[in-house]
Amino acid sequence: MNLLLLGSGGREHALAWKIAQSPLLDMLYIAPGNAGTAACGANLDIDILDFEAVKKIVLEKNIDLVLVGPEEPLVRGIYDFFKTDKQLSDIPLVGPSKGAAALEGSKDFAKEFMIKNGIPTARYATFTKETVERGIAFLKTLAAPYVLKADGLAAGKGVVIPNTLAEAESTLREMLLEEKFGAASRKVVIEEFLHGIELSVFALTDGKSFHILPEAKDYKRIGENDTGNNTGGMGAVSPVPFADAAFLDKVKQRIIIPTIKGLKKEKLEYCGFIFVGLMNCDGEPKVIEYNVRMGDPETEVVMPRIKSDLVELLMAIAKKELGQTTLEIDERTAATVMLVSGGYPDKYEKGKVITGMENVSESIVFHAGTKREVNAVVSNGGRVLAVTSYGKTLKEAVANSYKSITHIDFEKKYFRRDIGKDVGA
Repeated sequence: MNLLLLGSGGREHALAWKIAQSPLLDMLYIAPGNAGTAACGANLDIDILDFEAVKKIVLEKNIDLVLVGPEEPLVRGIYDFFKTDKQLSDIPLVGPSKGAAALEGSKDFAKEFMIKNGIPTARYATFTKETVERGIAFLKTLAAPYVLKADGLAAGKGVVIPNTLAEAESTLREMLLEEKFGAASRKVVIEEFLHGIELSVFALTDGKSFHILPEAKDYKRIGENDTGNNTGGMGAVSPVPFADAAFLDKVKQRIIIPTIKGLKKEKLEYCGFIFVGLMNCDGEPKVIEYNVRMGDPETEVVMPRIKSDLVELLMAIAKKELGQTTLEIDERTAATVMLVSGGYPDKYEKGKVITGMENVSESIVFHAGTKREVNAVVSNGGRVLAVTSYGKTLKEAVANSYKSITHIDFEKKYFRRDIGKDVGA
């Protein structure tokens, strides 16, 4: 079969790497892809938010299935575009409908959905510029620190956690009255701060049945010991040592099953990945947020731990037969460390020549922000490479990634040296 994967980051390279292993695959196309995905299939230089351009490629290349990597095409309704187009309606697209993608596209919708379906989450309220004073009154009912979330997509930058009430009030006014995050912050969700340790749990569903994929923990801050600005993720580990079978069963019973039942009850078409960002609050899971696709850099540790054929699972989703499949997981630990551009997540330079990747033998190097120029691979983003390794233990997996990193270089290369340390590495 011919498969089209949409996206260009580390998540897409990890998905492409896994898909390319399937004997069911004839040809894999990645749009637009990066220098790493080019080794797994053929990159296509198209704008994935131009649905007509996607349609043209699907028809030209005789695509049998489309997998959407990032959230924006899903939130904008690419699933619905396919379903309502006469030429595309029979071609399965793995990803939720626009209505279901609001779980990520609107923080307010997601919180309402959780409350309606009895899914454990933080206390919250939503405000607009007309109700900003009520928002300030609500802040006064909470203890510091405070969590303020832009309702819409804000390229991963829409969450602010002020430490003082004065800072929270000022931030709320900026978000609502000055539209600090543009249209995304015309509504702001204020939540109580949850104390605990974060992890990510992923489910693959056809809307009826589901498989729970390996869980992961990512590291969002730029600095060691979780200091400094938030980033798209500086590394990840899987499995997560504190997420034992009893905890994960709570996640399944209290979160995954009610989520899938809730979507079905509200007649929201959902096939694909559900990514649940969780807080472990003294052994009790609470949902921080939903995402309607795989995480990045979590995909770079989750895909290497899946033994089953991903294409077979995607085909089963398309046929609504996921319940007839099994999911086999690799028992080994996987750890990934991100190599980023100097200055990231603020100002950084692109076009830095990357050397030494050919000398890495004990790890998988997933490309996140790269492109090929003449005879060299150069940096093309803030997060450049994800170096993923297996290990019998977390310590071994992490050590293998750090060993491999010594072979790779580019100007102003930066990485955190404490990935996994907080959970025993």
